[in-house]
Amino acid sequence: MQATAFTYDPETRSGSVLLDDGTPVEFGAAAFEAGGLRLLRPGQRVRIETAPGPSGGVPTITLVTLQTF
Repeated sequence: MQATAFTYDPETRSGSVLLDDGTPVEFGAAAFEAGGLRLLRPGQRVRIETAPGPSGGVPTITLVTLQTF
């Protein structure tokens, strides 16, 4: 799935993305590290992998990496 980087905190290595429908979804350090990135800037297109969220709610991001075309 694709999204757009919205926020990123280099100290905690966590942040959030905006899905294409505008829904913000947060990610933790584990998802960021799984993608092998060193830095993320707001506005970059990213590819994310998700797992179902608790009680079928907002999905949990398990991987964030740059989107390549």
